[in-house]
Amino acid sequence: MLLQSEIAQQPTVMGRLIHESMSATETVVKAIKAFDPAYVCIAARGTSDNAARYAQYLFGNILGLPVMLAAPSLHTIYGTPPNLSKALVIGISQSGEAEDVRTVMKDANEQGALTIAITNFENSPMAQTAQHHLPLLAEEELSVAATKTYTAQLTVVAMLATLLADDDTMLNTLKSLPKFTNDTLKLTETIPDWADRYRYMDRFIVLGRGFNYATAFEISLKVKELTYISSEGFSEADFRHGPIAVVNSGFPVMVVAPQGKVFPQMADMLAKLNTSKAETLVISNDADLLSQATKQLPIPAVPEWLSPIISVIPGQVFAMQQAIVRGFEVDKPRGLSKVTITQ
Repeated sequence: MLLQSEIAQQPTVMGRLIHESMSATETVVKAIKAFDPAYVCIAARGTSDNAARYAQYLFGNILGLPVMLAAPSLHTIYGTPPNLSKALVIGISQSGEAEDVRTVMKDANEQGALTIAITNFENSPMAQTAQHHLPLLAEEELSVAATKTYTAQLTVVAMLATLLADDDTMLNTLKSLPKFTNDTLKLTETIPDWADRYRYMDRFIVLGRGFNYATAFEISLKVKELTYISSEGFSEADFRHGPIAVVNSGFPVMVVAPQGKVFPQMADMLAKLNTSKAETLVISNDADLLSQATKQLPIPAVPEWLSPIISVIPGQVFAMQQAIVRGFEVDKPRGLSKVTITQ
């Protein structure tokens, strides 16, 4: 099974990035500092859009840089590209073939912006359009559902932020990421033992906040892609503003709640869900919070800014196991292809 193999490759990919791509990232960081952008604009689609959500929090929290997500249709359909002349424009794509994302970077180049592509293929159209390219070094990803390329994207974003911050503590922690990831994979080995419990669920919600807002969306996407059910990701804060009304006894909700600044809010939400007798699946490195869950998905203790790179992994494995117990094609979900080109 290709997906299972690619999930297992993630520590290796991260280690390769950290050891082989640091110099190239330093070169890009020098260009960013010389350009001194007023803000960051990130263009992406699908899974890569969730990597952009991570960058929104990481660049904002660590660097004080505001981050906007591009609206590619303004460039390709409406023909009214916004002024990006003072922006660092980053295009993120697994394949590098997203034409609308490439067009955002082309327009940004013409306006005098600084452009960077983060893709898995150095000869891709996006990589050729951008002024700088940071490769994912993930080797070919054959399963349709992106796993190792997603965490590679997050790792590249984390490398950029770490070097821009010039923070030795962050850098030393980042270098331990492959070990943290390997430890996380070992902790997911019990998921197949209880995956059958959720074989017949037909709706699913994933909650996160702050840095792990991105994680909620990415896990929800993986569940949709692999099991074909209605799955939604929410900010814990937004979920309180109406959607929480759908939760009743037995409703499956995954809560992404590693220790950090938003932990008290996530713990309070878990208490509310338990009061409603929801089926709660908790991803956390807090033993007490895990003890309150219907099903526990533990992760190692890491700084909150780094946690999205490992907290998504139990969700990847959960989604894969749901496809397996339902008898679905894991590597080639119906109606999907590895490369999706939008204009």
